[in-house]
Amino acid sequence: MQILRGLYSHDTQGVAVTIGNFDGVHLGHQALLSELKAVAKARGLQTAVVIFEPHPREFFTPQQAPARLTNLREKLELFRSLGVDRVYVCRFNAAFAQKTAADFIQALSEKIHAQFVLIGDDFRFGSGRVGDFALMQIMGERCGFEVRAVHSILHNGVRVSSTAVRVALAEGHLRLAREYLQRPYSISGRVVHGDAVGREMGFPTANIQLKHNLPPLKGIYVVAVHSDGVGVLQGVASLGIRPTLKHDAKYVLEVHLFEFSQQIYGKHLRIEFLQKLRDEEKYPNLEMLTRQIALDVENAKKWFREHE
Repeated sequence: MQILRGLYSHDTQGVAVTIGNFDGVHLGHQALLSELKAVAKARGLQTAVVIFEPHPREFFTPQQAPARLTNLREKLELFRSLGVDRVYVCRFNAAFAQKTAADFIQALSEKIHAQFVLIGDDFRFGSGRVGDFALMQIMGERCGFEVRAVHSILHNGVRVSSTAVRVALAEGHLRLAREYLQRPYSISGRVVHGDAVGREMGFPTANIQLKHNLPPLKGIYVVAVHSDGVGVLQGVASLGIRPTLKHDAKYVLEVHLFEFSQQIYGKHLRIEFLQKLRDEEKYPNLEMLTRQIALDVENAKKWFREHE
């Protein structure tokens, strides 16, 4: 899979392209990509996805932007697993935000050689969000590419969307989120040095670097941990602000791995959230917190025994 920064390509082969944020790469996105691949195969085109980094809402209203489901690396890994040929990562900054809808459409035609465009009928683009599906169709015909609308995917009568996934995760409905995503929800990151408080309490943890300070879920969870060279490990994770220990409200993801003592600083781990055990709580002292962690570990191990 090719990863290109911006809307350009030296390859003149035509592409079937879709455009969006693709946060979570959920069931609706997967259906769209499946349709895109079918069209590309039938017409001898490559598949391409145009995404924006950061999310436009993170650029315009960072304090009101939704929690990220996937960071850029996770998104690219999912695209690769789904067989996408090219991904164009457009840096969304002040200059990009000023591009007109006509400029954007022209770039699709002249810079990446779009011959087929698949988008939602509510897709908006260009400075001031003045571009819409109708404009894309009209200008697409002039530029020589076909434009088709993709239809929403429903799950038990609910439209599958990034928002629906966020709501399910925030409410602790991990099974529902898994159905929307077609996989367990996960967060990936590198193991970094922490404050070693867990080790002092008898429960050493791997501290996972978070790319964004607003995760879509929080609490204590049963987790499966994936890492190259290590395999799949079982553990219990805490994702939150650690109110008993800290007061700076910065989110931290810590994972205690069962029966594991290897050195893993710097390794990249993928944490799959399998079951929520409880919400994060503030305890009056470390002794009570330690007792609760021991109970969390036992409950997580019990969950794994019951789900072997």
